[in-house]
Amino acid sequence: MKRAIFFAAALLASAVSECAAIGSIDENLAKIEHVVVIYAENRSFDHLYGLFPGANGIANATRENTLQLDRDGTPLTVLPPVWKAGKPDPAFPTDLPNRPFRIDAPPVNLPLSTPTRDLVHLFHVHQEQIANGRNNLFAALSDAGGLTMGYYDGSPLPMWKWAREFTLADNFFQAAFGGSFLNHMWLVCACTPHHPGAPAAARAQLDPQGRAKRRDNVPSALAGPLWFLDGNYTPDGYAANAAQPPYQPSGIPPVAGGNPDLADRARHPLPPQTAKTIGDTLSAKNISWAWYAGAWNQALADGRRDPKEKRAVIYNTGAGSPNFQPHHQPFNYFSRFAPGTPGRERHLKDYVDLIAAIDTGTLPQVAFYNPQGSLSEHPGYTDVLSGDRHIAALIEEIRSSRYWPKVAIIVTYDENGGFWDHVAPPSGPGWSDRWGPGTRVPAIIVSPWAKRGFIDSTPYDTTSIAKFITRRFGLEPLPGVRPNAGDLSNAFDFSRQ
Repeated sequence: MKRAIFFAAALLASAVSECAAIGSIDENLAKIEHVVVIYAENRSFDHLYGLFPGANGIANATRENTLQLDRDGTPLTVLPPVWKAGKPDPAFPTDLPNRPFRIDAPPVNLPLSTPTRDLVHLFHVHQEQIANGRNNLFAALSDAGGLTMGYYDGSPLPMWKWAREFTLADNFFQAAFGGSFLNHMWLVCACTPHHPGAPAAARAQLDPQGRAKRRDNVPSALAGPLWFLDGNYTPDGYAANAAQPPYQPSGIPPVAGGNPDLADRARHPLPPQTAKTIGDTLSAKNISWAWYAGAWNQALADGRRDPKEKRAVIYNTGAGSPNFQPHHQPFNYFSRFAPGTPGRERHLKDYVDLIAAIDTGTLPQVAFYNPQGSLSEHPGYTDVLSGDRHIAALIEEIRSSRYWPKVAIIVTYDENGGFWDHVAPPSGPGWSDRWGPGTRVPAIIVSPWAKRGFIDSTPYDTTSIAKFITRRFGLEPLPGVRPNAGDLSNAFDFSRQ
């Protein structure tokens, strides 16, 4: 009951603060002169922070949302095997009990420094896994089987230390169902791109219930994984999964002998988008901003290669490659940031530019940072620990800089990566719509103005970041931002200094 009363009060406070924000700038928020958003990859809250002291973690989960059901709706006797190339992965027991389990403890014993395989995290499949908030179909509908129920003791992570010192949000949800592409879009525009001309072969195939059709018919999760016909686009042409950008760097190379800055249009990249972004609303108020991407400069050069050449940086998981992910670069999909435009030159930058800006005193007022693939914490091609150390080191760099007295740093994850979490996503008017929100993810707010040692249970989603930036700088609100999502102001205490 107390938790429900707190949520209601938080929603009311959010609505009041949102109304006050339009056309004005809060004098307390004005003490924050710089906002840095760090966007990591593919981990749910319970997966990394489920054991965090005082947080709404795994100990609060009920039998209803931990006990996973089979594909026929009956409880599984044990978790499915962790599938690897369609067969049980020998690194995991095949008879794990039907409940969450520690990846870094017996009988598995895989530390935070060891990568696991990737897990399915597609738009339509994710909604089915959530099962109207029961969260009990993750294991049955994962191509990685029981791995979806795995979690870590995150206390050795450097970011846990920052979370203990400052604010951990334990009620923060990914804005959109599914994967990284769509959640990066919702970070910057609170919108889902549309491509009415998307080819039929790239569109999801759904059954009469709106679920992604299966490529096979495996009746029990214990017998084998499923593969789904969940395409990059919805049947009506919205880009829901990993559609590729029209500009380099893109997963689609240029045309041989054509413009090397463009993806081959015959291979159907997402057409240039024109929706309003947080970048546009910042620019309209002359607020400086930039999107920094790890290995951006390398990927630009790699993307302009002759299409016959093998890419060394883009989607390259080989040793030494930064493994740049083009579908994690949302502004590269918008015509206002096309190659040759002033917007691209001014706002799309490399990680080395971010470090230089911190060191030389040229940090923009709003900075977004997406680490390169090898440091993003994304399952399948990297581990948790290396990326966590990287993010913690960046925060320490900022703390040691001239910017520390006037900065707010927001660290969160784009989406759950297919990992289970026990908390149902928010629903109802002002919250749920066709696109989300999806599963709960970690979010940490670090600032000299952030509450110390605080767990913030205000209901948030990814659009809360745009709402916070909009309120701080008195911007035009983006229409897709969810009305009932908090604006992160509860994470701060401006009476402390």
